Amino acid sequence: PDGEMVDHLLARDVPLIVLTGNYSDKKRERLLQQGVIDYVIKESRYSYEHALKLIKRLEMNQKVKILVAEDSLAQKDYIEALLKQYMYQVITVNNGVEALAAVKQNPDISLLITDYDMPEMDGFSLTKALRREYTKAELIIIGLSAIENNTLSARFIKNGANDFLCKPFIQEELHCRITHNIEAQEHLNQIKEWAFRDPLTNLFNRRYLFGKGVELHRAARNKGGLLSIAIIDIDYFKKINDKYGHDAGDKVLIEVAGLLTEHVAPHSVVRMGGEEFCIVMQGLNNGEASALVDSARQKIASTPMGLQQPISVRVSAGVATALGATLDQQINAADALLYRAKESGRNQVVHE
Repeated sequence: PDGEMVDHLLARDVPLIVLTGNYSDKKRERLLQQGVIDYVIKESRYSYEHALKLIKRLEMNQKVKILVAEDSLAQKDYIEALLKQYMYQVITVNNGVEALAAVKQNPDISLLITDYDMPEMDGFSLTKALRREYTKAELIIIGLSAIENNTLSARFIKNGANDFLCKPFIQEELHCRITHNIEAQEHLNQIKEWAFRDPLTNLFNRRYLFGKGVELHRAARNKGGLLSIAIIDIDYFKKINDKYGHDAGDKVLIEVAGLLTEHVAPHSVVRMGGEEFCIVMQGLNNGEASALVDSARQKIASTPMGLQQPISVRVSAGVATALGATLDQQINAADALLYRAKESGRNQVVHE
């Protein structure tokens, strides 16, 4: 009842969130000084929901990488300790120049905490430089400063920062600001993910293909790389729907999508619509790409699918390796080869 277990658990390096029935500044200070991650006041049932949310957040934080740019060793160590307590991955640097290099070397950095007054490159210059490459959704920037200037926060925000904190700050404020920004980023990324996914098969959709695919096609043309496009169609899919029903047809689509994804990994599989799929293959020549697609075709042909009744499924495919002037042209070329496969008896792969 008096928190006797707190010291016992902390001594064994157990991450600890304390549920308490009452609050006082003295109790708060004591808990945080002991090394408790956070405390939750038991005021209602929402307190327990908040505690569970904190636990889930700590689990997710282990995948979040944060960069700290701070020239003061004491401040840098303090911020790093607070972040590690919340289980973030942390990288620290001394100035803006080092921060730019760290971001390039670690493209998975989600958030940057930067001081304003640093040698070589200050926080404003760093923020402006990063905003030329990364949007607010791609890289969160939180500015810091101990300088007593009311305009600093506005200047940081106008230069592209997502948020700002005045030093000294309390532990909870830092964590709340970071959590708020990270969760906003995660929600936006989830919305983007939904926008690029086919709801039935969970494959990428046409929107993704004509976004990411265009980038890959442009890179292949500019750098002389290899990019193959395969268009795959389920043979007589309408007959499957008519004979076994649309639920069975949907199950076939899901199973074909799964087999394609498993068989051609790490290459991207896209559902174009209906019973048509597209595979985008980087670094494969004509023979390699067509052989990979044909092995997937054979795997599908040898796998019974459907619901109660096993359904024998066959696919036809066209593979285009020659880079057209645009991605559209290469897709059209693959589609024409698919048509030849259909005309030649189906259940085969035709390539250039």
